[in-house]
Amino acid sequence: MKTKQESIFSSKTLTYFLQLAETMNYTQAAQLLGITQPALTQQIKKLERVVGAPLFYSVGKKLHLSDAGKTMLTTTHSIYDLLNHATDEIQKSTSATSGKISIGLLSSIESSVLEDFIIAYFKENPHVEISLHLLTRKEIWDRLENNHIDLAVMYLPDDSIKNWKPYATKKIIDEQLLFLHHNEKLAHRKRIAYKDTLDKPWVTYPNDYYLAEMIHETYKNHLMDQPQSVAQFTSPYQIAKFANVTDVNTALPMSFYNAHTNEIDLYALPFEPAINFKMSFVFRRDKNHIPRIEHFLTAFDQFLADDDYVSRLQQLNQH
Repeated sequence: MKTKQESIFSSKTLTYFLQLAETMNYTQAAQLLGITQPALTQQIKKLERVVGAPLFYSVGKKLHLSDAGKTMLTTTHSIYDLLNHATDEIQKSTSATSGKISIGLLSSIESSVLEDFIIAYFKENPHVEISLHLLTRKEIWDRLENNHIDLAVMYLPDDSIKNWKPYATKKIIDEQLLFLHHNEKLAHRKRIAYKDTLDKPWVTYPNDYYLAEMIHETYKNHLMDQPQSVAQFTSPYQIAKFANVTDVNTALPMSFYNAHTNEIDLYALPFEPAINFKMSFVFRRDKNHIPRIEHFLTAFDQFLADDDYVSRLQQLNQH
């Protein structure tokens, strides 16, 4: 039978504490956790009664961690790191061709190649259960931190994460952003300057999405006005569809354009200077030493080589 003190230090309670410590906002934390604000407040107060000290304090409307809260945060992270490390160590002795692999895919990424690979991989490895989740960047980092996904497929570099020590990366492909437009007079160009992309409004990703932030920073760093966004969508398919049938511009990754050229009724040009980034696997350090994860990553490399996908992207990048 659990004691009151044992139950208050449950994984759920610590998750509530970590979410509030990250957002420093009861309303936002409760929304992300899928609970009511009073329920979150009650759980935090119970935790404070157990530890015997306030974990948070307010100055005006701004929430801060107390000294006890900082100690609790450090300790909680250490507990999770220890449990995650133990889990990974245990799984290193498991089979390479059985078990579960959970993958988080950034929802704005072209997914067809990964989907095709998972189908091919399952045919060769029917005892490996793969789950693929389309996630926002924040959801990916939350699940990586809590060891709820084994691998993430996302764009890098990502400056939203300051502490990269727990994580490792494996590049999939070099990416480049392409400017997509309807202007036949520009079709003969090899590249396009930023100033020439502002003649019409754009359809874009939401402002907090990786590529939207990248475009914002690039135009800002080149002292250019921001493209006027008249519509925002969360997937490249939605953006391409909207741009196809309206007289607006947009920008999408080369991998998506290359995979859907026949469906996109737009001209494509690289920017000058180019807007480059990488599509990569991200995972907790040593996760790739777990046999089934190592086997999966090796098979994916072979799949790309056999399909010549990377070579086709590189050739397109040179034109």
